[in-house]
Amino acid sequence: MAAAAPDWETLAATARACVACPELAATRQHVVVGDVPATGRPRFALVGEAPGAQEDETGRPFVGKSGALLDLLLAEAGLDRSQAAVLNVVKCRPPGNRTPKSPEVARCSGWLRRQLELLDPPVVVALGLSAAKWFLGPRTVLAAVRGAPHQVDGRAVWATYHPSAAIRFGPNGAPRAGLAADLAAVAASLPEVGA
Repeated sequence: MAAAAPDWETLAATARACVACPELAATRQHVVVGDVPATGRPRFALVGEAPGAQEDETGRPFVGKSGALLDLLLAEAGLDRSQAAVLNVVKCRPPGNRTPKSPEVARCSGWLRRQLELLDPPVVVALGLSAAKWFLGPRTVLAAVRGAPHQVDGRAVWATYHPSAAIRFGPNGAPRAGLAADLAAVAASLPEVGA
């Protein structure tokens, strides 16, 4: 279904009706398709694991505590969230915020693949291990792959910590420092707007 979507609006409408994962479909409030810039191609994409409770409630990605920290760190790095596509590997909230199961990731993969094809961001920031594994493979170790871009399907993919890890380890923890440093490196790697 996802591969046949000719544009973002069609893809979003089709995704909102998805029931491929019965457990997720039965417990979700919204399919969180993602946010895209109002006009034009995104300068970069942010890809997280799956929606949390507030995201499920609002239907938008990264609107809870993790989103607030992400917005702060993006601003500190000189990145504008309004110029980004904000997506997740899995579009429905797993019960209890558990990690998505492999079959759920597999069933949802077509949506993210088609989103990336339609939006064609030159740079992707994979937030957290689940997103990093989606792009770089199941044996990915976050500490080993973060800090530098990896070429995947013709785009630069930066793997870094998820904002929830930064919250869990506190303001002086390694995940927050690493996420901030990686976002600064991503900002430095992007071409200037209009260049």
